[in-house]
Amino acid sequence: MKSLFYELKPYELRVIRKCQFICGHKLYLAGTRNQDGEYIIVATQDKASKQDNVEIYLKRWGIETLFGCLKSKGFNFEDTHMVDPEKISKLLSLLTIAFCWAHLTGEWLANIKPIKIKKHQRPARSIFRYGLDYLKNIFFNIGDNFKELFEVVKLLSCT
Repeated sequence: MKSLFYELKPYELRVIRKCQFICGHKLYLAGTRNQDGEYIIVATQDKASKQDNVEIYLKRWGIETLFGCLKSKGFNFEDTHMVDPEKISKLLSLLTIAFCWAHLTGEWLANIKPIKIKKHQRPARSIFRYGLDYLKNIFFNIGDNFKELFEVVKLLSCT
């Protein structure tokens, strides 16, 4: 499938107008590349508005990434087993602030010391995880990291 989209530049969209049979299913394809040159290929049964399907998928992927950070890739929100809607709402508000703080911290750190790139050309960890690990280290060793604490608190004043 990559060969259909091989020559795409980042953010360039290609819609394959003729349906493709993939694993016995009639599908329509559209694809692009992200800023890092990675392929984003969307297969749909809907012939109309394949460009819209790619845009919807990109938005959905952002939401999926956020949920991953709130759950297993960061805060383990599901481990709370909360069911009270008011308590869930309050916790999500706090997690939203914490997510923003961790992401801002990761961006700040990446400008100072870029994230290592692995052999497969992907970052060793996400911007969010980079920031979260740094914040955790500060808070678990606060006596040794008091100066760093002030630096990361300043990041919140910009939000």
